[in-house]
Amino acid sequence: MAENPETDADASLVRAVRDGDRRACEELYRRYAPWLRARLRRRCADSALLDDMVQDVFIAVWTGAARGDEIRDVPGWLWRIGERTLFDLQRKQGARQRLQRLLQLERFRSEQSAEDAVLAGVPSADLAAALKRLSPEHRQVIDARVVRGMTMEQISARLGIPVGTVKTRVMRARRLLREELSWPGTRRR
Repeated sequence: MAENPETDADASLVRAVRDGDRRACEELYRRYAPWLRARLRRRCADSALLDDMVQDVFIAVWTGAARGDEIRDVPGWLWRIGERTLFDLQRKQGARQRLQRLLQLERFRSEQSAEDAVLAGVPSADLAAALKRLSPEHRQVIDARVVRGMTMEQISARLGIPVGTVKTRVMRARRLLREELSWPGTRRR
């Protein structure tokens, strides 16, 4: 059976990498990195993650090439390393995302909003008086947004005004309430 010169050249490169030849590793990278990246792209659309995976594959080749048997199918060998790398990175990324979601949920459960914290310390008579001093338009949006928990879009539909106007009124009403309730550093003189 005739040997394939390309396969023999690739196997020679792997042997040279095992012997610590940096140029051989660079040549292996030049030959196979674009192919490996294109193949992995079918399983992962994240371009940055793909770059990391291809780099990790060749780091594994460089640092671990001395192990194992004679490599005859270099593309297949690189692909197997690439699949394992993809699986490991996706697993780590999934675990990281799950942890971030859990931390966010915990933070929202344990943290009081700034408005809630201040309102908890304000006597209700002071708050009622501050709300009375707001214009009817500002009272409407504060009631809808803060008390009823409506979205800006829901308030817009209910009042028949543009969403941008609702946002502006909510922002102004909150600022006026801060000033009325003498929140530190906000009262204008």
